Amino acid sequence: MTGHLISDPTTTPTPPPTADGWDALSAALTEEAPPIADRDDLVVTIAPGAAHGHPAVFMPHRAAIELDGTGLGIDPATARPDRNSDRTRYAATWGAFVHECAHAQHSRWEPPAVANPAVVEAAMLLEESRIEAAQIRRRPDDRHWLRASATEIVIGDNGGSDAAAQIPPTPYAAAHTAALLLGRVDGGILEPPECAPAATVIETILGTDTLEKLRAIWQHAHTVDDHDGTTMLALGQRWLDLIGPDPHAEPDPDSPLSAAIGATVANVANAVSAQPVPVDPAEAAAIAEEKAELAARRAAAQARKVFGNGTGSCASASTRTTRAPRPDEHAAARVLARALNNASRRERATVTTTSALPPGRLRMRGALAREAQRAAGAIPTAEPFTRTTRKTVPVPPLRIGLACDVSGSMDKFAAPVASAAWMIARAAELATMPAATATVTFGASVKPITYPGTTPARVTRFSCPDYLHAIDDAIEALTGALDLSRPENTRLLVIISDGYYDGPRRDRAQKLLDRLRAAGCAVLWLAPDTNDPPDPLTGCTVHPVTDPAATAHAIGRAATTAVRTA
Repeated sequence: MTGHLISDPTTTPTPPPTADGWDALSAALTEEAPPIADRDDLVVTIAPGAAHGHPAVFMPHRAAIELDGTGLGIDPATARPDRNSDRTRYAATWGAFVHECAHAQHSRWEPPAVANPAVVEAAMLLEESRIEAAQIRRRPDDRHWLRASATEIVIGDNGGSDAAAQIPPTPYAAAHTAALLLGRVDGGILEPPECAPAATVIETILGTDTLEKLRAIWQHAHTVDDHDGTTMLALGQRWLDLIGPDPHAEPDPDSPLSAAIGATVANVANAVSAQPVPVDPAEAAAIAEEKAELAARRAAAQARKVFGNGTGSCASASTRTTRAPRPDEHAAARVLARALNNASRRERATVTTTSALPPGRLRMRGALAREAQRAAGAIPTAEPFTRTTRKTVPVPPLRIGLACDVSGSMDKFAAPVASAAWMIARAAELATMPAATATVTFGASVKPITYPGTTPARVTRFSCPDYLHAIDDAIEALTGALDLSRPENTRLLVIISDGYYDGPRRDRAQKLLDRLRAAGCAVLWLAPDTNDPPDPLTGCTVHPVTDPAATAHAIGRAATTAVRTA
């Protein structure tokens, strides 16, 4: 075994893990390996104690990658290696996996059995930075993860944490460290300032001339073809000629080389932790979809809680009574229904098609082309008849949700909103276009006034005695009941409130509102015209209402505008 490659075909791989989490994570990493290694025959095993004493190894004769799960740092059952954002939790382990994938793709040469072991060891040392340089030329985004694993690989290749803390400051050890750290600088993985502590001590131990000769060797290695083992062994021989074999010096607890390596490792670790993770567009889309699905489920649950089966409880500090709708309310509902119908009318779309046979208008140019094709013995493809049709463009369904604040400061809006809720529900029933509405009040809790898809026979009046504001639950309930977040609907959310509240509920309501607006839902905020200016949520279209009796008119105008521009 040399470095991270186990070229001995008789080596027994670590048995597949059976413990909870490790088997699933091994399977997940196996699925992630093909695009990284650009080969689809690899089997990955991660488990505590795997990798034969290294952080990670690649066994070419087995097409196998093994990772020591001891340093994973999380419950393997929670790992989602298909996501960049999750890989950050175990960045060093993922980087080691990428490193072994780089070996799997770029370490395509094997040393002959008769080769000098010391030469092979030197060549494999050069292979470490060579394959990483090749990997980021092919997949630049892998650099972040290779940087994250570089610290553990350097420590592992020096025998582990205890051994790395006592590296004797010999030319052999300095050269070994130079290949691992400074070779990665020239390979484009690490940055010179990060490795400055190690570079200074290495140069002191080796001398400038020797260090430059070693640098020339690893820079040459970075240009060697993946299959060119002859050149890599020749470079290993040059390395051995300069440095000599391992003197097996005694560990030195006060080694300046170990101290410099420790400082460099800390620099790299800090830089990696401060570096943003590369964004995966597919992952971002998947996460956004999951969040949208979760939000939809929560909204549906809130809608069921508020609207129930249509006979939900109205127990609240706000009292409820009903009355028969007035003639003027019936008339206003019919006017609004006609306005919605007029707004929903669309010009019919014109579509022109061609055909080889009637019906349609004959085009002489097409007929002559068809005859010429037939005379030439070709299959006629010209279509001389044209036909124009006009199709009606469907109107998206209209969804209107109303939420009224029932705190004491909104008392003068109670009667107008109750009237508007009934009129809008009645207009939705009378309109020929598909429409549905729902109205709720919010105070200490959210209570329904009108229900989706139904028109109440009577107007529900309510009082405004509350001082709390569950506006977030109101928005969520209307979103779930009316599908306000679905782009295929024309949607309008109307909030009637002065906005005099803050705290967690307001913050959550702002997030829900932002999500609705991003999905294309129009939001109208009707604010009472008082001495104190209203404080609406950000992003709403704010309409001050001087006369509360004009509430229904303002809502109807916003609804027809939404339909007309849909």
